Amino acid sequence: MFPLMGLDMTDETDEATLLSEYAQKVLKRTEPEKENIMCVIDEACSSCVQINYEITNLCRGCVARSCYMNCPKDAIRFKQNGQAKIDHDTCISCGICHKSCPYHAIVYIPVPCEEACPVKAISKDANGVEKIDESKCIYCGKCLNACPFGAIFEISQTFDILQRIRKGDEVVAIVAPSILGQFKTSIDQVYGAFKQIGFTDIIEVAEGAMATTSNEAHELLEKLEEGQSFMTTSCCPSYIELVEKHVPEMKPYVSSTGSPMYYAARIAKEKHPNATIVFVGPCVAKRKEVRRDEAVDFILTFEEVGSILSGFGIELEQTQPFSILHTSVREAHGFAQAGGVMGAVKAYLKEEADKINAVQISDINKKNIGLLRAAAKSGKASGQFIEVMACEGGCITGPCTHNDITAGRRQLMQELLKRKESYETMDR
Repeated sequence: MFPLMGLDMTDETDEATLLSEYAQKVLKRTEPEKENIMCVIDEACSSCVQINYEITNLCRGCVARSCYMNCPKDAIRFKQNGQAKIDHDTCISCGICHKSCPYHAIVYIPVPCEEACPVKAISKDANGVEKIDESKCIYCGKCLNACPFGAIFEISQTFDILQRIRKGDEVVAIVAPSILGQFKTSIDQVYGAFKQIGFTDIIEVAEGAMATTSNEAHELLEKLEEGQSFMTTSCCPSYIELVEKHVPEMKPYVSSTGSPMYYAARIAKEKHPNATIVFVGPCVAKRKEVRRDEAVDFILTFEEVGSILSGFGIELEQTQPFSILHTSVREAHGFAQAGGVMGAVKAYLKEEADKINAVQISDINKKNIGLLRAAAKSGKASGQFIEVMACEGGCITGPCTHNDITAGRRQLMQELLKRKESYETMDR
């Protein structure tokens, strides 16, 4: 409950303090107070194994003893029946015994959150509780979804947003393109639900995606004309964190174009100069990006929107539809899926795109990080334009989505087919 109120476990100074007292404190604050973006609930994080390798009863007690012969720390011991066992006080979890056993009797036991993290930003402290190293974390949210005990949370801003709505402030939602795959009703009814919650206006981030598309397309042509071998996209905040913290040699190759949120926020500010701007999407890393963008005040995830609808008792099928003027093309809404940015830029460039080799990386994992690092160091890549997304499949599979991933992808594709306006049919 603490992270949902914008708090973390450091705020619990006395176990006897009632939850209602913390709620009163939250309702009185004027701004979010936490510097950290994610946290681990220590009482929930206690059931994962402390070891990574274990020898099972499949051990044949063989004469070759390849596990013993190859262990660099002499951590292999033997039982009276000849079967091997691991001295975990000596073991360094290098995995050599696991690889060398011809009977596959040694198993690797992963810690789900540590296994999911592509940058080793989460590890156990002296008490066996996982801790997130913010200096390494890229806020991809993989650990959040991997934890089977639900012990990892993002620090929510839901209370702060609802407080401003409650006070009668002008609050505008700028909604990510992946909204099209989140709720099983018409998009106009979804926007009607936003109005029922109390948002003053709703602006589609797809409008900002059009600015990203045009600016990135022109920047790409300029960079290639100047002799640069390749350029990557810049709209994924988790990828930007990866470059800043782990692959700094990639910085010269990253587009300087703003994200769709960046441009959509300025459209919202121009229309509502005094409003509180709230980005609504599926992304944890946007909480980091918003700290670099003075035009956006808060982040609300689709998962949190679902919780608000439930808490308010709002039935989507019964809401009054709210129609907005759709000025963005189909490709701008396609930013929600892997290949969407690349496809939008190529569609915008039209015949000029024929000479550009574009590729996509739609999952930030250890292998792809290695590929990016190699490309940055050598100055050579498999394509001239590289779209990089932290989430496999793009934003539609983000860590804080509301809908089932498979259903969300299917629904997004159906909704995109309804959008008739395209770069193919318009002049630029």
